Amino acid sequence: MARDINDLIAHIRALEEELETELIARRRELGYRFTEGRARFTEAVKERQRELKISAGRFLAQSGFLEILTAPFIYAVLVPIALLDAVASLFQAICFRVYGLRQVKRREYLVFDRHRLAYLNWMQKLNCLYCSYANGVLAYVQEIASRTEQYWCPIKHAERIKGTHKRYPAFLEYGDTENYPHSLRKQRTRLRDEEEAGETPPQ
Repeated sequence: MARDINDLIAHIRALEEELETELIARRRELGYRFTEGRARFTEAVKERQRELKISAGRFLAQSGFLEILTAPFIYAVLVPIALLDAVASLFQAICFRVYGLRQVKRREYLVFDRHRLAYLNWMQKLNCLYCSYANGVLAYVQEIASRTEQYWCPIKHAERIKGTHKRYPAFLEYGDTENYPHSLRKQRTRLRDEEEAGETPPQ
């Protein structure tokens, strides 16, 4: 049974690699490539993007009145997200050192590049910066939480849940009493080895 699960996980990883290959091909079709860690468009594509740009005033005019009214609620969430960012960073700075784990690299989760798109006005760019920060922080915190869960409680739930992190498939089955002590030690060893080698979670 465990082998079947591992085979399925390996198949999923292979599909993810195939998807990434297709995405790279799609990027070429859209006229850009990565150079020195940054997406760079051809001059012809950038000119076309500038032609498609609409003004901030027109953007607001095209937005619904009720949508505009939600803006304060959206940006108010910035406060708890920034607090979560700070607390999670402090948590791993202290606790991961105690556990012997390398800290999650925040810069790998917070990426800001959509504001460079020439077809966006300043208001759209601001929205993109905010969304990049908010979703980046949540992904960053999820990785911190998943490593913490693997260290302290690597057990699957009895019920199927949505939105599981990448470490979850390798957790111990719910109710597997006999293997729990050994599995807990094994999970911690895997996590430390993974962090030392800078690798992705072993499945």
